Amino acid sequence: MTSIKIAFRDYLVLEKNYSLHTQKAYCDDVDAFEIFLQEASFEVVLEKVAYSHIRSWVVFLVDSGLNTVSVNRKIASLKAFYKFLLKTKQISVSPLLKHRALKVSKNIQIPFSEKEMNSLDVLFHDDADFDSLRNMLMIEMFYATGMRRAEMINLRCGDVNVGGATIKVLGKRNKERIVPMLSMLVGRIELYLKERSNLEELVDFEYFFVTSKGLKLSQSFVYRTINSYFSNVSEKVKKSPHVLRHTFATHMLNNGADLNSIKELLGHSSLASTQVYTNSSLSELKKVYKDAHPRSLK
Repeated sequence: MTSIKIAFRDYLVLEKNYSLHTQKAYCDDVDAFEIFLQEASFEVVLEKVAYSHIRSWVVFLVDSGLNTVSVNRKIASLKAFYKFLLKTKQISVSPLLKHRALKVSKNIQIPFSEKEMNSLDVLFHDDADFDSLRNMLMIEMFYATGMRRAEMINLRCGDVNVGGATIKVLGKRNKERIVPMLSMLVGRIELYLKERSNLEELVDFEYFFVTSKGLKLSQSFVYRTINSYFSNVSEKVKKSPHVLRHTFATHMLNNGADLNSIKELLGHSSLASTQVYTNSSLSELKKVYKDAHPRSLK
């Protein structure tokens, strides 16, 4: 790795406070672009590229079958890289100054219905084993707090305040937020913690959610668990932790919560990120309108 890319990596971690996962993704994208320049026989270093070189890479990525979202993410990495070069005065103008992101077709996320959420209750039993208690608590916590999958996986025992009925969530860019807990969730947490204390070994003891062997949960484990449980109650194609986060926001909105409150609970930095949930809320509103208006052709 060249010194300029090492400096960029340090900038992402130390100054931008990005997670190691994000930092690696950005650096990998810059590496991929540099490899493309070499393989395409563009005799130019990263600091001297023109927009035509970047446009050629975009065409190459699209022709390779990469979807629009992924292409835009890679260009976002380059934007961050050239913004860093500008800041450190290694270039005077960014080659991406006039770039416009590729248009992305909007796929509306379909949340789980309240009926589907309530159907899961029949799968929960107070005398269940540790794995079942943990899995159901994960589902309830996703639905009751709207937290992200990574946020739940990295939740520490000290972040869960049972007495105060709050959870301290460490979100993107290490931004902390406090999320209140429902009394039902508190009860299930107490039940889980009791079983957790009986585990023979707790290797990753500082993490709140662990496997029956006392290990920190993986991203794939959480995804498979959510998908498996919801396969019993839902025919939706996508059944993931993110859909549960979407469900939390949509149901809150449908039941009268304002966007600003939902924004704070979700840990969004801007209201624009939260407004995506009004799409599914609008479909619910249309149904209510059609059912209630006297002029409606029912």
